[in-house]
Amino acid sequence: MSAPGPASAPPQGAGRPVVPPSVPEASPARHPATEPSRPDDRADASEANPSASDAPAPALPGRPPPSGPTADTAYGDWTPAAPSDGEPADESPASRLGPLPPPLPSRVHVGTRPPTYDAEPTALPAADPDDLDALVPDTVLDGARYGACTLRAVSVRGDSARYRGEPRRDALLTARFGSGERALVLVALATGTRTAPGAHLAAAEVCRWIAAAVGRSHERLAADIRAARRTDLKAGLHRLTDRGLGKLRAAATEQGLDPDDYAASMRCLLLSGDPECRTRVFFGVGPGGLFRLREREWQDIEPEVAEVKGEPVLGFGSAPHETPDGDRLTMDLGIPTPPSPYEPAPGPPREPFRFRTSVARPGDVLLMCGTGFAEPLRGEPGLRAHLADRWSGPEPPGLTAYLADTQVRVKGYADDRTAVAVWEA
Repeated sequence: MSAPGPASAPPQGAGRPVVPPSVPEASPARHPATEPSRPDDRADASEANPSASDAPAPALPGRPPPSGPTADTAYGDWTPAAPSDGEPADESPASRLGPLPPPLPSRVHVGTRPPTYDAEPTALPAADPDDLDALVPDTVLDGARYGACTLRAVSVRGDSARYRGEPRRDALLTARFGSGERALVLVALATGTRTAPGAHLAAAEVCRWIAAAVGRSHERLAADIRAARRTDLKAGLHRLTDRGLGKLRAAATEQGLDPDDYAASMRCLLLSGDPECRTRVFFGVGPGGLFRLREREWQDIEPEVAEVKGEPVLGFGSAPHETPDGDRLTMDLGIPTPPSPYEPAPGPPREPFRFRTSVARPGDVLLMCGTGFAEPLRGEPGLRAHLADRWSGPEPPGLTAYLADTQVRVKGYADDRTAVAVWEA
């Protein structure tokens, strides 16, 4: 039997939908099987109830404000009616409703004014006919689906580099080692020194070296991730990172370059191919961003570079004003201690190692990015709100949609953008 038209009354004995409190009881009820919900249903409900506020909940101090409501109703504004006697029950309550509205379209820019630079590439970097391997494409886009997660990764040349014809300094590498539940997925991104001419080469080189080191140890790493051996993971990945950065400094010396110029910051993400494993491992050296989108709210989970525990002692932390016996400490005259002839000269200070393990929940989005994307995400609430709306849907975006989302521009931020996002099923 075909469903009656919109003007027909609902069948005798059919259950009535639950009417929202803002709708008068005398208003005619619409049967969900005869009239699917529309994208503007929520707008109608908000107009009928002026007291309801659409403003996001206030954020905690030191955290970005939530970009939207923390929870939505399961099936829109209407609750499915119970089937009457003699009427076959649907396999799923959601099958009685129309399709969900599509996500909001991506935007060109956020903020009060558009950026100064053009939105599309302008000039190509200069090419050397004898060194064409040094050329870097403007954009790199990749994706995959393993275990319980869907991966999207992109690296885009910044507006400033596009205008000046400079190469992209960010490097991005995705690799899978092993197969099946023992597979290990690595995503590595690196950023070269801003003023160095070979910054893009150093970034690509350190990504390859860390990938090779992880690949040779992938079986042990995958087993440690599945078993949640956090201490072993931190120690092993710290050694691999130090070796990779050490090779980069050695390569600079061989080429007659300053190690500070031929250097790069690096950030990596390890994902297990086991669908039952929800542990995500982040490690790296240098600035950037690590965020989590949970229930439409952004959380900054960037690990601290150092953590001091316990009471301060002499030579470590803040010195006390006096000894336990009440004697005042002598004044520090600032005279440097001469170096010992039996110890090697101290090397330049290195960036601290960053490490974090995160247990994902269904529906989470984990975002790892370089400074070119972390800074506008922290500094522009409009970008956080837009991405939260775009990335909180029931399905992850496709590659082209993800590329458009990560290219939403913000005035004052023109560096390369490299972002790796993981959607949890």
